[in-house]
Amino acid sequence: MAIREIFARNLRQRRKELGMSQEELAHRADLDRTYISSIEHCKYGVTIDVLERLANELNIDPAELLVN
Repeated sequence: MAIREIFARNLRQRRKELGMSQEELAHRADLDRTYISSIEHCKYGVTIDVLERLANELNIDPAELLVN
């Protein structure tokens, strides 16, 4: 599985565990909701800065989003 797919899966799973919508996550991380959707569908990759912002809003260590 490609790193982008692993990240997308882990992001979606963690977001849902917290009961957070894509819109809420996007708002908290100061991103567009369609960008979150595109990340989760592996259409876009993210920068290390965006990875950190998303991890912070999901209360998770950034590295955990990259673990298979």
